[in-house]
Amino acid sequence: MEALARPAVMKQSTILIIEDDADIVELLQYNLTKEGFRVRVARDGDSGLHEARRYRPDLILLDLMLPGVDGLEVCRRLKRDSDLSSTPVLMVTAKAEESDVVSGLEMGADDYLSKPFSPRELLARVRAVLRRGQSSSEHEKARLEFGGVVLDRPRHEVTVDDRLVEFTRAEFRLLWALGSSPGRVFARDELVEFITGGEAHISDRNVDVHVSAIRKKLEPYSDLVKTVRGVGYKIKD
Repeated sequence: MEALARPAVMKQSTILIIEDDADIVELLQYNLTKEGFRVRVARDGDSGLHEARRYRPDLILLDLMLPGVDGLEVCRRLKRDSDLSSTPVLMVTAKAEESDVVSGLEMGADDYLSKPFSPRELLARVRAVLRRGQSSSEHEKARLEFGGVVLDRPRHEVTVDDRLVEFTRAEFRLLWALGSSPGRVFARDELVEFITGGEAHISDRNVDVHVSAIRKKLEPYSDLVKTVRGVGYKIKD
């Protein structure tokens, strides 16, 4: 098999695997270690949260079907932890239901990988998520303001009338894209690109879910995000 290129910037990245299936752990650990990543493993949700706080990994590979605390709850707790909320999460799941993927994305997961998967797909997804995280940190801009809403990109914070409101990574990216060009109509597939960088497979419906969540969090300015029927969304100019 042709070797994948190994970006030097990622060779020292630490990846935490939270997975209870021994065969999957072995597959993940072998391929990631071979490519130069440092790997830590936790076999259940509680241990995974403990290891995440201990090692502060660059990326977390999170199974949804875990004993005890399940993967969705682990994701929720990670994103509520101020020290770990910006840590990228790549969900690894055998579940085929779209609702599980949507739930994970709503909680702040960055991408998902469906079992079974090939080593090449695994490494491509891992590098894509790490690259997006590095790119956003390297190209941070100042902030956006519209109505009583302020987006601070370096801090990844949204305030509504000076009140700090928690946004997931995907919600922030989507709102930043809309707010960067008030009045411009963004098609749903464009917004998918902003959320994922074009390197994940999510449906247009995911955009609608994120917009619905954003509107609730922007109260009393929820009407700033306008629906353009048959096309997509825009920020009112």
